Amino acid sequence: MASILLFGVFVLLLLIRVPIAIALAASSIVTLFSTMGMSSLEVVSDIMYTSVAKFTMLAIPFFIIAGVIMDYAGISKRLIHFADVMVGHRRSGIILVTVITAIFFAAISGSGPATVAAIGGILIPALVKNGMKKESAAALLASSGSIGVIIPPSIALIVFAVVAGDQIPVSIGRLFIAGIIPGLLLGVAFILAAMYVKRKDIKNYMLKVNEDNAFYEISAAREKSTSKERLKAFYDAIWGLLIPVIILGGIYGGIFTPTESAVVAVFYGLFVGIFIYKELNVAQIKKILIDCSVQTAVVMFIVSAASIFAYLITTEQIAKQISDGLLGITDNKIIILLLVNIILLIAGAFMDAISAYYIFVPIILPIMLFLNVDPTVFGIFMTVNLAIGLFTPPVGVNLYVACGQAGVSLAQISRAILPFVIASIIVLILITFVPSITTFLPDLLGVK
Repeated sequence: MASILLFGVFVLLLLIRVPIAIALAASSIVTLFSTMGMSSLEVVSDIMYTSVAKFTMLAIPFFIIAGVIMDYAGISKRLIHFADVMVGHRRSGIILVTVITAIFFAAISGSGPATVAAIGGILIPALVKNGMKKESAAALLASSGSIGVIIPPSIALIVFAVVAGDQIPVSIGRLFIAGIIPGLLLGVAFILAAMYVKRKDIKNYMLKVNEDNAFYEISAAREKSTSKERLKAFYDAIWGLLIPVIILGGIYGGIFTPTESAVVAVFYGLFVGIFIYKELNVAQIKKILIDCSVQTAVVMFIVSAASIFAYLITTEQIAKQISDGLLGITDNKIIILLLVNIILLIAGAFMDAISAYYIFVPIILPIMLFLNVDPTVFGIFMTVNLAIGLFTPPVGVNLYVACGQAGVSLAQISRAILPFVIASIIVLILITFVPSITTFLPDLLGVK
């Protein structure tokens, strides 16, 4: 009865477009009141407070601040320029530039929407000039921006470790390293998909403008950069390129924890922006802090609301009931993993990653442990599922940011995104059923 009430009210509130954080809290409170009475509501404030009052959770606001500072400091435009002089002269160089820059910026911000917002204004016009339709260019940006939740440092992976930690210890450091290869594979998949899309866009364009169907290639925007130009671009971008090296090197060198690394990233960004690039001033810092406070408040409210939902899933044994029901259908590992991926893909299309972790990790993690699936592998393929949700209609946040950057409608970008969704699902299947893709690098480096 509790599970029917909890999920029934939650789905009903989502259908009438209630914000997901409020839907999570409201459905949980209704269920608590109905099953345990008024006195049970006393635990609500305690659960909400303790969910955010954890040392590990401090990494979230600091990584948010770090990402915004990096953008204001001019690091994003220098990373774009560096990628451009390295590969921009190639036939599909601008596609490579877009994905490489997204990966670089992902390693700075750890946020999908932030990545799209930071680089979209520069790269979407460049992609259009090079032969892609506006909606195709926006789709490439929206999908590439999703890499931000997989490549370390990742806010999403931090939240997964916190939620999963209630059942089994999961190392944030191991998750960070494990996310590198899957993130790079997604980048390669998006490059291949974008090349296919660009070829189709150019073909359709030429069929319209050339009566004799005289096909031709849109040439590269410029000649190959000289060694001197590449060296200069590298020196300009070196401060941005060093960020993941400092963060990951410090964590695995035992100098600081993942949470402390977020603070290091903030002060490093301030140092670079004020003293190296000299593009930050006091007025901008004030605006950065206000923007980050709003972003942090939104994230933490979702975390605290979702924690009540997760509490009910655990205490009412809803997770156990669902796990037993799924295992009762079949004990075939392949079928169960496929079912789990389908559930997570659907969930990712309708809710943010943080909410999904609190709802589904307590339910699915016991099943994964029963099947002897490494929690790190589960964390990565779950995160990839939710990353795909960032650019999947109807609620994909990256889509809305990219639409604003490109000036296209949601309907247009929803059609253009399909090749990128297919490419990412192929990568998802690979990392789900070939776990060594995820565990190879942390095992090689001896990260536990």
